[in-house]
Amino acid sequence: MPVIKSSRKRVRVTERMRLRNKSIRSLCKTTITKAERLIFMGELESAQSMVMAAISSLDKAAEKGVIHPNNAARRKSRLMKKLNEAVSLAETEPDKVG
Repeated sequence: MPVIKSSRKRVRVTERMRLRNKSIRSLCKTTITKAERLIFMGELESAQSMVMAAISSLDKAAEKGVIHPNNAARRKSRLMKKLNEAVSLAETEPDKVG
């Protein structure tokens, strides 16, 4: 445990920030997981709205400094890539059936 007064305060501040960051990171992970699950299940309409929610949560996390902006951009890119592939696959499949 630190002895210096400013160090003790820094420990308290760091703990508060850690807890805040943890909840924001958890929200990002949850929304991304839900979006990916909807994409793989083929529910593209609801998947698109969940992807937008995930992108929003990633942007907010990057803006608050919880994750690096490049990390947020990479995750958004991967998520959009999965969604776009699912949409293009869904568009081509009905043509093959008929």
